[in-house]
Order: sequence, then C-alpha cells, then structure tokens
Amino acid sequence: MSRAAILNIVGLTARHISAETTPNILAWLKHKQIAPIRPVLPAVTTTMQSTYLTGRRVSDHGIVGNGWYNREQAEVQFWKQSNHLVRGPKLWDQLKKDYPGYTVAKLFWWYNMYSTADYTITPRPMYPADGRKVFDIYTYPAGLREEIKADLGEFPFPSFWGPMAGIDSSKWIAESAKWVEDKYWPNLSLVYLPHLDYNLQRLGPDDPAVTEDLLAIDLVVGDLIQFYKHRAIRVILLSEYGITPVNRAVHLNRVLRSHGWIAIREELGLELLDCGASQAFAVADHQVAHVYINNPDILHEVRAALEAVPGVESVVDGVWKASIGLDHPRSGDLICIADKDSWFTYYYWLDDAVAPDFARCVDIHRKPGYDPVELFLDPALKHPKLEVGRRLLMKKAGMRYLMDVIPLDASLVKGSHGRIPEDRYDWPVLAGDFPHLVADDSIPATRVHHEIIAAVKRGITEQGR
Repeated sequence: MSRAAILNIVGLTARHISAETTPNILAWLKHKQIAPIRPVLPAVTTTMQSTYLTGRRVSDHGIVGNGWYNREQAEVQFWKQSNHLVRGPKLWDQLKKDYPGYTVAKLFWWYNMYSTADYTITPRPMYPADGRKVFDIYTYPAGLREEIKADLGEFPFPSFWGPMAGIDSSKWIAESAKWVEDKYWPNLSLVYLPHLDYNLQRLGPDDPAVTEDLLAIDLVVGDLIQFYKHRAIRVILLSEYGITPVNRAVHLNRVLRSHGWIAIREELGLELLDCGASQAFAVADHQVAHVYINNPDILHEVRAALEAVPGVESVVDGVWKASIGLDHPRSGDLICIADKDSWFTYYYWLDDAVAPDFARCVDIHRKPGYDPVELFLDPALKHPKLEVGRRLLMKKAGMRYLMDVIPLDASLVKGSHGRIPEDRYDWPVLAGDFPHLVADDSIPATRVHHEIIAAVKRGITEQGR
C-alpha cells in the first residue's frame, strides 16, 4: 500500500520559500503543487491542527484556542493533551475505515494522548510529589518510550520551548520519525517541526537572523524528504499559520482590572487572578482573546471598554461569533481580535513586585494565557547563563528552586499570529501531489482534511495499477 508523510513546518509561508532560504524545499516543489490556506480564527497551533485533522469548523471540533476557561472548574486550562477534547473523527479514522490494517504515527502533533493513532510521541514532563519537574516524553505503545530514548537519547526538552528553544528539538523529532519508520513502517506519519516558531516570535519575520532559521529547518526537511523518497513514501508539506510583525503588547486584563471587574487573590504576598470570583477576565492567546463574563449585566460595558483599547481591532459577541466559527460553549462571551500590529498578553498585575512567581518561569500550564515572553532570558540578569546553571545545580542536588529567568517585558516580542493576515503570502501552505491546486488560489483550512485524504487515496490507487 502506498504510504505518506505529512511534515508540519510550523510558521512556513510562501514568503519564506526561496533559493536563498529554503533551497531543498524549493527544489522539491518544482514537481509539486502549493497553495495558501485561509486560516480559521484563532490561527494557533491546536485550533489549526484540529481543523486540519477533522475537516470541521471550530464550533464543531471545539478547540477554540490553545486553552480556554473551564467554567465548571473555574480554571483556565492551557495545553492539555487528551485527544478526547477534539470532537469528530480524524482523517486517519477515515483511512482506517477504508483500508483495514492502515497504521498511523503521530509525532509531536498536539492532542496526542489517547488518540486512535497507532504510534504516538509527545512531550510530557513528569511531576514527582517532591515538586520537581522532570523532562520526558509520553509514547504509545508505552514501551516505545524507553526504546527510542535508548537509541536517540533524551528528547532535548529545553530546545522545544523556552529561552533555549532552537533547532535541536526539530532535529530530534525528525530522527524520531525515521526511527518509527524503520521500526514500524506506518502507512501515514505526521511529523511536527517547530523550529521557525521561535525566532519568528522573538525577533519578528523581518529580522535578518531568521534566514539562518530557514536554512536550518530546510536542511532537516530536505533530509526527511530524501529519507522518505528512498522508501517510496509520498511527502506532504503543511504549516499551521504565518507569523507577522508586531510592535504593541495589549494588556486586556489590566484594562478590565482598572474597571474593577478583575478579582485578585493574594497568596504569599503575590497576586493571583481569581477567575471564578472575577466579573470579567480575558484568556489571551496570541492575537485573539476570549473574554469570559461571570456577571452578564456588565457585558455591554465590558464590550465598550475593550473596543476603546488601542490595538483591539474588533470585539465579537452573540450571533457574530457564529460568523467567525467560534460559537462554541468553550468560547468567551466576547472575543477580541488584535489589529495587525498588536498581540494580547495575559498580564493582570499592576506592579511587577507582586507578579506571581510563575510569571518569571517557563510555566505553560499555570499561566492563565499564552506567554511568548518565555522565549527570552531576562536582560536584567547580568550573567543569565550562570544564573541558569546555578539553578540547574540546585535541581541536580534535589534542592527547591525557581527557574525565574524570564522577563516581564512584553515589548520584547516582535512577531505574533492568531488573526487572519491581510496578505495571503503570510498564510500557511499546503504542498504536495495536488494536481488541481493552483498557487494563486487559496483553500479554506477545513478543506485540508479532504485534500490530504484524497491525495493519500490517489497514491494508493496509482500504486495498485
């Protein structure tokens, strides 16, 4: 049976592809077709992936962002991993139905736990009862975890996210794809390559240093393309969103706090956002924010206050949420969309001295919103690498410590995503054997699911002739 691999090159757009920056990808494209994808709102990792894999609108599959407010538990929950959160069958479920025995490897794509894929690997730290955080991965089958680590070494977790994020994580994931291929021969492999996500947010897409990032991921992708070519495996290139320049951080929760709608709980002298006791608060996720209102009497006041904030392009509520595909119970009562130059922080404190301790750490689960400032080391630290080293020694010695090396300066961030860019050269792309696709035409994100299934089936049919 013909086999295929989907390489998800995070952040790749048509704007990035050239002989100078991506020679391997460009050479491969000479005999392929490429088309821009019109993103859904919000154009963020988990929402776009879920749209691709189900072919459904956000209001149907339910992934309204990388995180949302759980109204029953009165908690903001980000970066959960259970695939049960995603409503609807995935594209491989259809392929499994049509081709008995069809197998799938899902490598570092999100919602990777408890899916119907046959082989999965995803980042998953361990949290022992003594308070430590131990970097690790989760796999299915469970025994795959120790086998792959024995062959490839530990997954380089610090290079996957945080101030040390870089090419090493994408290299390891690419090697894991080869390893799974050699061990299990899956009919379909989904491979997540995040490298471009880092400096495109840190530095912005116009920074000359991004050229080096493009060349680095191009080498990884080129190597994988050749690896799969030698095994007669068809490659599909895909990306989730395009990252565009920003120059303004918008603190929606500070605006809401100034109106008295945010409730703060003090713990050990620091401030925590008390979502359940707040009248209104924002869950920020790049350039889109869900605003949850516990007191419906103030909805119109909240909307008016947010519409007056510089950097907020629009505030959507009621029936208009359906028009942008976000009419789902997990969505906020209001949805804010940033203008092209802005992005939203989760910050709610007014004095950095009382910011929560996790604010200065890489802590994606405890923060009530997405925080790209985690990609930076605090420039106020005189010797940041020494400070990191000292804390690592404390960790190794079993001592309690805080890896509090992240700044609280949101102006450092120069690139963001989430809204739908005006220029289609900043949209994600789909590329491969799609004879009917035309580069000048775009396809909606919901159609990617059907295009991939059709391409896979076409390959199987052609091989059977």
